[in-house]
Amino acid sequence: MATYAIGDLQGCYDELRTLLDRLQFDPQTDHLWLVGDLVNRGPQSLAVLRFIKDLGEQAVSVLGNHDLHLLAVAQGNRKHYQDGSLDDVLRAADRDELLDWLRHRPLLHHSRNKGFTLLHAGLPPQWDLQTAQSYAREVETVLQGEGFAELMREMYGNRPTCWSDELSGMERLRFIINCLTRLRYCNPDGTLGLKEKGPPGTQAPGLLPWFEVPGRASAGERIICGHWSALGFACRNNVWSLDTGCLWGGQLTAMRVRRRKPLIAIQISCPGAFTPWGGD
Repeated sequence: MATYAIGDLQGCYDELRTLLDRLQFDPQTDHLWLVGDLVNRGPQSLAVLRFIKDLGEQAVSVLGNHDLHLLAVAQGNRKHYQDGSLDDVLRAADRDELLDWLRHRPLLHHSRNKGFTLLHAGLPPQWDLQTAQSYAREVETVLQGEGFAELMREMYGNRPTCWSDELSGMERLRFIINCLTRLRYCNPDGTLGLKEKGPPGTQAPGLLPWFEVPGRASAGERIICGHWSALGFACRNNVWSLDTGCLWGGQLTAMRVRRRKPLIAIQISCPGAFTPWGGD
C-alpha cells in the first residue's frame, strides 16, 4: 500500500492517468494526495473531478485557488471568468453533485501517521500547525454552511495583507484563504506579497519565499504544497513543492509519501495546454 502526492492538475486528466500508470497505482490499496487546483484552464476539468471523486476515501484533495474559483463561478461570480475552461463542469448533468463534493474538501490535511501536512500554497510565518488547522476549519465551516454564497462573492482580493488576531468577518476569512491557496512570498513580519508570481530572485525587495522566512512557526513541520509552477519541484526547509507546470508544458510530478524513507520525485513530461509558462 502506497501513498502518492501529486502536483497541480488543472484539468490535465490524460497526463494524470499516464502518471498513475507509471506509478502502477492500485485504487484498491493505494492512496492519492492532491495538492489542489484540480480544475481550470486545462482541457478536462470534468474528467479530473469525476475521477478523483470516484476514488472516495482513497484520495485526499485540498482546495486550491482554482478550485475555489470554480465554486465562485458556479455561484454566479463570473467577474474573473473569461476562458470558458470550466464550462464542461458547469453544464454537466452531475454538476451539483461534483460541486457539493468539491466544497466539502479540506483546505489543509495533516497525517500524524505519515508525519506530513498537505496544503495548496503556504503558511504565514506566525502560524504553527495547530493554528493553521484551526483557521482552515473556520473557512471550511463557512464553505460547507449557510455563509457559502456570501464567501464566494467576497473572497477575491489581496487585502488584508497581514494577519491580526483582531481580524473578523470576511477580512479574516479572505486572509486565511489567501495564505492557504495563494501565498508564495511574504515579508519577514508576515506581510503578504500576493502580486509576486515569478521564481525566487525576481521578487520585490524585502520579500522572501514563505518557507524561507527565518523563525517561521511551522518550520518543524513537513509540508507538501503546490501552486508555484515557476518554482518547480523544490525541497527546502521541510517543504516539498510539487507544482511543476503540467498545464504549461512542464512536468506532472508525484512523490511517494513516507515517514522515514527517502522521498523521490517521479515525473512525466507534459505537452502543455497553455503557453508560455506562467500564471496563478
